Amino acid sequence: MHNIKKLKIWIDSIDLCVDVYKALANMPNDEKYGLSSQIKRSAVSIPANIAEGAGREREKEFIIF
Repeated sequence: MHNIKKLKIWIDSIDLCVDVYKALANMPNDEKYGLSSQIKRSAVSIPANIAEGAGREREKEFIIF
């Protein structure tokens, strides 16, 4: 198992999420619930997948996630 708080890729992916949320705050209201929702979900899935892989016991499983 990996400590995700020490993984640079996980830290960078959290920073990316923050940047995405800030960028989407300026998006027009008619797009806030369509396109921006999909973009937010895709950005959040990156650190979520890294965290899931870090919880796996085998290195091969971690690499897959």
